[in-house]
Amino acid sequence: MRSRFLTLLTISSLSTALPAAESTEPRVIDFRGPPHNYLDWQPRDRFAQLQEKAQKGEVKLDTSSDKVFLTSLLEALDIPISSQIMVFSASSLQSEIINPRNPRALYFNEDTYIGWVPGGLVEIIAADPVMGPMFYVFNRLRPGGPVPNVERSTKCMNCHAGNATRRLPGLIAESLLVSRAGSSLETFRRDVQGHQIPLELRFGGWHLTGEHNLSSHKANVMGIPNAGKNEITSVNPGQYSDLSLHLLPTSDILPHLIHEHQIGFENRLVYAIYTLRQLKHENKNMLGAAAKAELEERAQELARYITFAEEAKFPAKGINGDRKFAEDFLRDRKATRSGLSLKDLDMKTRIFKHRCSFMLYTDTWKEAPKELKERVYYHMALYLRDQADPQHAHIPQAERLAIRTILKETMTDLPAWWR
Repeated sequence: MRSRFLTLLTISSLSTALPAAESTEPRVIDFRGPPHNYLDWQPRDRFAQLQEKAQKGEVKLDTSSDKVFLTSLLEALDIPISSQIMVFSASSLQSEIINPRNPRALYFNEDTYIGWVPGGLVEIIAADPVMGPMFYVFNRLRPGGPVPNVERSTKCMNCHAGNATRRLPGLIAESLLVSRAGSSLETFRRDVQGHQIPLELRFGGWHLTGEHNLSSHKANVMGIPNAGKNEITSVNPGQYSDLSLHLLPTSDILPHLIHEHQIGFENRLVYAIYTLRQLKHENKNMLGAAAKAELEERAQELARYITFAEEAKFPAKGINGDRKFAEDFLRDRKATRSGLSLKDLDMKTRIFKHRCSFMLYTDTWKEAPKELKERVYYHMALYLRDQADPQHAHIPQAERLAIRTILKETMTDLPAWWR
C-alpha cells in the first residue's frame, strides 16, 4: 500500500506548486533597516541566554587563566572541546596576532561558535532564531579577576556581512595560501561556504590532522614569496607554534567537515528568512507572483542543500574522523524507534548515512517562517519520494525511505501531508 506521503505528492494540493524559478542575482537586503532592524534586536541566542544566567548568579565562569576560562565557557555553552579546529590565516578582529606561529582555535556546536587565539580575546558567534548570527567579543581577561565585560560587536560586519554572506550577518570559512605573517598570497576559495566545495580546494590557511586520506588539499602549508613566485613550505601543527597553549593539539578532519556543512546551511537559511521578511514588507504582507517565484528559488536552494545534492566527493579510501568528536557529536542524536538518526556518520563515501541535514533540529529552522518551511518541505518531498526523477535521484530509494521515517518520527513541524 502506498503511504499517505506518496499519495499526496500526486494529488492536486501539491500539483499547484510554482514552477522552478530562474536563477537571479542575489537580492541586496539592508539588514540594519526596516523590517529587520538587526542592530536593535534583543538577542535570544544561546550565548545571550548564558549571559542572563550569569547575571542572576546561576552560572559561574572560572577566570583563573585564559585556558581555564575558555574551558568553562565551552562547558557552559555545551560546546565540545573535541570540536577544535585551528586556522593560522590572519583573520577576525585579531588578525595582527594570528599567523603560523600563533594559530587561532575555533570551537562549535550546532548554533554557537567560539574563536580564541593565545594572547588575545574570546570571540563568539551565536545564531539567534530570528535574526541569525550575533557577534560578541569579551574584553581581555585579568587572571583571577571578574569575568571580563562582553559586548555585541559591529566591527565583525566588515567581513561577516559582505559578499561571502550575501551582505547579511553570516559565517565565513576561507581557503588561502598565507605568508609567514598570516596574510593572503593566493585565494583558493572565497565568498562561498558549504559541503559542496571540493575537498582539494579547502583548508588553505588551516591546520588539518587525522586520517583524512586526502592526496590533495591546501592545509598545513604557507607561501614564501621569492622572485615573483610563492615557494610552498610546510606548516604542520606545532612546527612553528606552541600547541600546549591550546586545549588540544589537533584540528581533525571530521569537525572541519561538520563545521563547513553547518555554516553553509546557516547562511542559506538566514538569506531565505531575510528575503521572505523583506518581500512581505515590500508587498504589505501579500506575496504576488514575482515574490512567490523568488521565495521558490530560495526554497529550492535550501532543499537541495539539506539533502546534500552536490556534496563533495570523498577520497577512495574514505575518511577516519576523530572518535572523541564523533562521540560528542552523536551525544544528542534524535533516533527513530528502530535506531535511525540524521546524525549517523558514514565517512566512506559521504559524511552522513542519511543525506538530510541534522540542522533541521536547530532553533533557527524551528522558528523559520511557515511560508518558507512549507515550500522547502515540498521540494524535499519531491527528492525523497519512492520514484525520484533523474534530477533528484542522488539518494537511493532505501535511503529515501529511511530519511522519511526519521523525519516523521523525530520532527514536530512537518506539514500535515507528511504524516
